[in-house]
Amino acid sequence: MNYVNGLIKLIISLVVSTIIIYSINFVAGFGGADYTFTHGEVFIIWILMAILVNNCLKK
Repeated sequence: MNYVNGLIKLIISLVVSTIIIYSINFVAGFGGADYTFTHGEVFIIWILMAILVNNCLKK
């Protein structure tokens, strides 16, 4: 059961980090910024944001 809880938290943190990254990029677009990321940059940002979200989910 512990593995299931860990997997659920991992999936939640990855989905939430994706939403956060693209919402920041979308809001920055209204300010006139045009950000283009390579696949490697997106992967690094995505993983770091997922770690941050996962640390915020801990009780």
